[in-house]
Amino acid sequence: MSSRIGPPAPSEYFLAIGLGRLAILRYTNKEGRSKMAPVPIRSSAPGKVILFGEHAVVYGRPAIAVPVTQVRATATVKPASPGSGLTIVASDLGKSTSLATAPRDEPLAATARLTLAHISVPEPDATLTVSSTIPIASGLGSGAAVSTALVRALAGFLGCTLEPAEVSALVFEVEKIHHGTPSGIDNTVVAYEQPVYFVRGHPVERLTVGAPFTLLIGDTGIPSPTKKIVGRVRQGWQREPARYDALFDQMGDIADEARRMIETGNVGALGSLMDENHELLVELGVSSSKLDDLVETARFAGALGAKLSGAGRGGNMIALVEEDLTEEVEEALRETGAVEVIRTTITTTK
Repeated sequence: MSSRIGPPAPSEYFLAIGLGRLAILRYTNKEGRSKMAPVPIRSSAPGKVILFGEHAVVYGRPAIAVPVTQVRATATVKPASPGSGLTIVASDLGKSTSLATAPRDEPLAATARLTLAHISVPEPDATLTVSSTIPIASGLGSGAAVSTALVRALAGFLGCTLEPAEVSALVFEVEKIHHGTPSGIDNTVVAYEQPVYFVRGHPVERLTVGAPFTLLIGDTGIPSPTKKIVGRVRQGWQREPARYDALFDQMGDIADEARRMIETGNVGALGSLMDENHELLVELGVSSSKLDDLVETARFAGALGAKLSGAGRGGNMIALVEEDLTEEVEEALRETGAVEVIRTTITTTK
């Protein structure tokens, strides 16, 4: 349930301090007009990578995903002049739109409308600005991160603190616009900002990481249109359900084994599991020559294992590396054509 703070007396403002930051309280006066303290609210959310189980997770098999805090989406909400309504600004794209006139399927506007409906308040007079350092269409959960930051910032501006499960459920509805038939894993790992073991339709299980491990995330520079790729996999599954289900079963078994290795701190064993998962994704038809080149390069340079991450065909690959070989593997990936390499260490987030 959300934590909502009751309104002050009409025509009064006050600030409540909670969880180490200021929360702005919104209310309605006797004339039904909204009142807001003139202080902006800012929220952010991380990127993510799927370690194991992409595609199979759409069909009820388990998957493991982790947040990537080195890249983030940010949303800021500040008061605007009375009667102006809510204006949404996507600063990275140079776009600005009014909530009142935005199409129903415009993702940012849809996120704002879902949030307002969830907390049962009318459209405020405010400017909501979103920006992100997460590459778009790369498998790093850019859409989910932007939506999560937006939900939290807008709700906070209106005096409402939402639980991760509430945020995740709202963002999942927007993910349907982005991806058609999303699994729900992106919104889950981003909203909780913790490593998760995820099975569609089951309660979220947060993972305990027995020993920290380091990943390199190599960007092919090629867009990975998740909605299109997921749709093509579904078409294949409809044509050959037995073949595809067998592949998904194997991916699910790998994810279960990987969970045991992560929780017991047996990091070395994750490498071979990543290699196995990648070969299954190749058989599924979602890899590409660029992804395969980067995966092979990482292995040859000393990575313990490597695989594509996300929808595939482009986007990112991930490599499990030991600390003393991190720079060597990163350099090899760049020389092979990775347009960007992110280094992240996976631990249990308190």
